[in-house]
Amino acid sequence: MDDKNYTDIPGEGKEPLPEENSDSVNNGSISDENAQDDFIIGKGFEISSSEDADKSSKRGSSKHSGGKRALKNFIWIFSIIIVSVGLAFGVIYAGADYMGIGFGRGEECVIEIEQGMSTEQIAEELKECGAVKIPLFFRLYAKLKHYDSQFKYGVYSFNNEVGYEALSTMLIEEGAEAQSVHVTIPEMSSVDDIADILEENGVCTRSDFINEVQNGDFDYDFVDAIPVDNVYYRLEGYLFPDSYDFYNYDSEECAHLAVEKMLKTLDDKLDDGLREKISASGYSLHEIMTMASIVELEAGGSPDEMANVAAVFYNRLESDEFTTLGSSPTRKYPYGDGRYNTYEAPGLPPGPLCSPSLNSIKASVEPTENFDYYYFVTDASMKFYYNKTLAEHNSTIARLQAANNWIYED
Repeated sequence: MDDKNYTDIPGEGKEPLPEENSDSVNNGSISDENAQDDFIIGKGFEISSSEDADKSSKRGSSKHSGGKRALKNFIWIFSIIIVSVGLAFGVIYAGADYMGIGFGRGEECVIEIEQGMSTEQIAEELKECGAVKIPLFFRLYAKLKHYDSQFKYGVYSFNNEVGYEALSTMLIEEGAEAQSVHVTIPEMSSVDDIADILEENGVCTRSDFINEVQNGDFDYDFVDAIPVDNVYYRLEGYLFPDSYDFYNYDSEECAHLAVEKMLKTLDDKLDDGLREKISASGYSLHEIMTMASIVELEAGGSPDEMANVAAVFYNRLESDEFTTLGSSPTRKYPYGDGRYNTYEAPGLPPGPLCSPSLNSIKASVEPTENFDYYYFVTDASMKFYYNKTLAEHNSTIARLQAANNWIYED
């Protein structure tokens, strides 16, 4: 037996005791006692930087994720509130429309339902007078109740504070009361001409018509833009010439309806495309209508010449050599104390002199380009002759006069 020291461990054999200066110490091994001390004081037990970053990242990610969830929850709750409020307002608005209460109602109005109008068109008429705010809702109601096929044409006078049921009953039971008369308003007609035509056909009296022309309430942008202090008749030139079915049951009311129908026709003719061209022309709508009336008076019945005639007058208007337009028909306008006479007054007249056709309006918006003529004259057959100088113009007139083929110069 060697002389190594042993210790007794219960239940075990004898184990040798390590020597104080054993190789394990000299080789840097840590004794159990030292290891225990190091563990207690934290020596040799350090968390690596990668582990620190990972734990820190997890804590930051957790906080960031929590913030995102809170924001999402807030947005979700806020959206629900907004949608709920919107739905509540929509229900209230639709309910009020159905019952015919509030939102600017309570006014007396007159609408005309023409024969053959669709439910969609009727709903739009009711919207314009303020009786219906949601035309689609009214159409659905009429469809579900099977009222839409029973609506009758006619003129209706009522207070617009009514509900869908009352409106439907009115349109079913009170229609077709007014008789109408077919009337044609010729192109080139003046307010005086139209007044005589309507009175002759029993639509209304001349005085009621003139009163509507001067003082009637009509909701059109071009009416609002008319310089009423400068013109003689407020709506001269704006009563579109066409064939109409006018009601003739009451003079004052039918005068209003006749003027409204002619203005609405003009508004329909002045579509978005034409209005854009007018805006780009450098002239106002009122100036275009004034020029169109002159073109109508000069070239009525000759639509192919209208753009040329318009170009001649624009050339004169924009030239320093001409102080007046010199349009012969303007001398015949009986009102305005000479302000409409383009041989005396400079520039355009204060307003239209007659009701121009759509062709005249379009020609005044788009005159012939690069048409550098300043004079024109027509012969007895309404053939147009254009000249650049006054000498050429006078020569043309002399030739036509010699052939007994001349009417008047311009």
